[in-house]
Amino acid sequence: MRRIALLGPALWLLAGCEDAQSTFNTQGPAAQRIAHLSWLMTILFIIITLVMWILIAWAAVRRRGTLEEHEPVDVGGGQGWITIGGLLIPLTVLCILFVLGLRLLASFPIHDPMNQRALKPDILVIGHQWWWEVRYLDGDPDMRFTTANEIHIPANQPVTLELLSADVIHAFWVPALHGKVDMIPGHVNYIRIEASHPGTYTGECGEYCGEQHAHMRLLVVAQSADDYRAWTQQQLKPAAEPTSPEALAGEQIFVGGSCSMCHTVRGTTAGGHVAPDLTHIASRQMIAGNSYPNSTAYLEAWITHAQSLKPGALMPDLTQYSGVQLQELTAYLQQLK
Repeated sequence: MRRIALLGPALWLLAGCEDAQSTFNTQGPAAQRIAHLSWLMTILFIIITLVMWILIAWAAVRRRGTLEEHEPVDVGGGQGWITIGGLLIPLTVLCILFVLGLRLLASFPIHDPMNQRALKPDILVIGHQWWWEVRYLDGDPDMRFTTANEIHIPANQPVTLELLSADVIHAFWVPALHGKVDMIPGHVNYIRIEASHPGTYTGECGEYCGEQHAHMRLLVVAQSADDYRAWTQQQLKPAAEPTSPEALAGEQIFVGGSCSMCHTVRGTTAGGHVAPDLTHIASRQMIAGNSYPNSTAYLEAWITHAQSLKPGALMPDLTQYSGVQLQELTAYLQQLK
């Protein structure tokens, strides 16, 4: 009983935890509106559950009498309880939630088909098995660039995302900023997100999409206007020129090997489009679809044994490199900031 009594406060604390991926941890105006409905659903669930447990307890402890006092089984009775508790109350609750859900959906202009025709997306997000391609579309063509797995946005400013899928059905979901929107092959969806203040907000693919669905995570980094502008200017630059002998050797390994057939590094001859753009990979917090920290150890492990870390991913095990070559290749990637 003590464990049950502690469950409520524990869930409350979890809902307020800043890093928790919860619809109650709202960091944007859209998420706040969704949280109102979530709280209503939660409160209704708790009330109905308590009433049911009270009725069950009452039925278990009430005096039943003797066989002589009971009426015959064919007398009937209790139909009113079934009608009210089993039909009218659930139907009323579901209808109220359904209407409130439709009103909430209509309050987001991005879901209006008439508005979608005039939309000008700021960022194109393409779901792949199992990573995110992020193309920044704002401005002239020479001001556009591509990155992966991290979406940087200015804080306190609405940003329109165009959502596509390159293979199977995915779902874009960052609970702290907005609800879940499907990414369907051959179909374009939109979502408008806004962060109330700078911070890093975690998300994930919200639709089962294959073997590594759980390792298709997403980061949205909201920055101040100045920081976002500086980040954008840095991303527009081509890859940094290696300066150390180790990084220079690593560049030759990257460009002359199988890496360049799948990955792009702007400013070099590497122009593959199958895998994430690595032009500024060292500036990202995570690797492998945000599954592992972007550290030397994990980067080396990902290069040599990706199938052990993320079985089924398109990244093959590159075990042909010697220890020295692996260090050189890693040194080159870590200076791509």
